[in-house]
Amino acid sequence: MAVWAERIERIECSNVIVVEGKEDKLFFEALIRHLELQNIQVISSEGKDNFRIKLKAVMNLPGSYEIESIAIVRDGDANPESAFQSVCDALRNAGLPVPAHPGAFVGDKPRAAVLILPGPDAPGMLEDLCLKAVAEDPAMRCTAEYFECLRRNCLYFSGNVAKAKIQVFLASRERAGLRLGEAAQAGYLPWDADAFRPVRDFLKQISGDGV
Repeated sequence: MAVWAERIERIECSNVIVVEGKEDKLFFEALIRHLELQNIQVISSEGKDNFRIKLKAVMNLPGSYEIESIAIVRDGDANPESAFQSVCDALRNAGLPVPAHPGAFVGDKPRAAVLILPGPDAPGMLEDLCLKAVAEDPAMRCTAEYFECLRRNCLYFSGNVAKAKIQVFLASRERAGLRLGEAAQAGYLPWDADAFRPVRDFLKQISGDGV
């Protein structure tokens, strides 16, 4: 099976976001378009274990001297604090400023920041944030009933409950079978939901549009 890889020739924008993978890249590009923000380039690290290598490579690309803001976005998984420290290590290794806590910008040209999903103190991932955003959607009642049915019948389902739930939810949309990033591109996520407010504010800070 072919492995998706992103080829970056040069830095094209003065504001850069480095995310975990392809789905995250598609998600953030869709939200940036919705917010009508300009001059933000989203780059995939192709895995959370590659931030250290990818970030250093980014800072050596043609055009990197023009970077004004750079941010890393990764899932908190089981330990958000450990995830944050891991990203800080990647920033430090690339010779970039290291923020004291998630969401804070530090330094100057480039200034740097880290965003941990679904929140700095909440274990989980991007899918958990999206589930929170669609919590009031009528399809979520059906999604909950589906998983309750599996539980009652002792049937197996993915150990990654958040990823499984978001896929069941997305099956209710007009174009079923889309992955999360593709669904974001298709406009199937409620970008104005309160759950996405911290991410929207973070992107506006990166672009210089304020909050």
